[in-house]
Amino acid sequence: MRAWMVGEFGPFRQVLRLQERPLPASAPRPGDGPGGASVPSRSPDRAAGALVRVEAADVNFPDLLLIAGAYQLRPELPFTPGFAAAGRVEQADPDHTLAVGDRVVCPLLYGGFQEYLRVQARDAFPIPAAMSAAVAVAFFLSFQTAWFALVRQARLRPGEVLLVHGGAGGVGAAAIQLGKVLGAEVVATARGEDKCAASRLLGADHALDSATQDFVAAVRQITGGRGADVVFDPVGGDLFERSTKCIAWEGRILPIGFASGTIPSIGANRILFKNIAVVGMYWTSYWQHAPEDVRRVHSELVELHGQGRIAPLIHREYPFELLPRALAAVERREIRGKAVLTMNGEGT
Repeated sequence: MRAWMVGEFGPFRQVLRLQERPLPASAPRPGDGPGGASVPSRSPDRAAGALVRVEAADVNFPDLLLIAGAYQLRPELPFTPGFAAAGRVEQADPDHTLAVGDRVVCPLLYGGFQEYLRVQARDAFPIPAAMSAAVAVAFFLSFQTAWFALVRQARLRPGEVLLVHGGAGGVGAAAIQLGKVLGAEVVATARGEDKCAASRLLGADHALDSATQDFVAAVRQITGGRGADVVFDPVGGDLFERSTKCIAWEGRILPIGFASGTIPSIGANRILFKNIAVVGMYWTSYWQHAPEDVRRVHSELVELHGQGRIAPLIHREYPFELLPRALAAVERREIRGKAVLTMNGEGT
């Protein structure tokens, strides 16, 4: 099979190579290494499970960090990046619960940018017949993250005000849509009018250009001075710090990631004075500690998708050979929603 390989940590243009590789042993998953963070070599004796022919994989900002060695997980070299893939089962052990022909989407610690995966049933989630592999892989992690953040962690209630940063990004787009499903008034920030327009199309009640507008003053005006009840922040940096100035009493701030490249901090006095909560959200820990909840939520989200109430925002599909081009677009902040890598050669 072909796989995009990283032989040393560094900028993707320098270290990412398309190579011929043997079919994979089992994919790493949370808990394989100490604390679930350090993953040992995948030896042939771990090759049980189902073999999935990959049809699509999603491309994300954290892929850049993983390749550079700047992510919280540092795989053993060499490795294949890619946090999720979707495809069809081509081989399965006789006693395996997956069967040949099953269509599945698979979250991964890494390994999505290759033509085949070998996975266990616990790490494969069914794709409905009406959903393409590209949609499935763009859908899974974004909406899982948004659901666990807004429902499980923030306990977002109808009528509350939800502030979503990076509203035109993949996970931000999911948060806007789920926020509306949950009955919230949604305020989104994004850089540039085109991304603000995308946020409005997704259902945001208000879209603020974070490059030109003071979102703190705008949120205060929208809420009559009360502030946002929940802040969903996959961007970090200055946006996180400024969000503490427009959060409501007893509000909840959710750091989802750090697409800005800067990890922010917050003074404990700000948490104390407004009785606010800062609630971390790392979806992989749910995959590790509450897999039954992840599977239940997948079913609920697929049902909402089937009803036409939520859908991933896909910016563009790139053919497998053009992964570096997709990563470059992510690096330049050009992507609205998700970039998806496809194996069928139909992308451009």
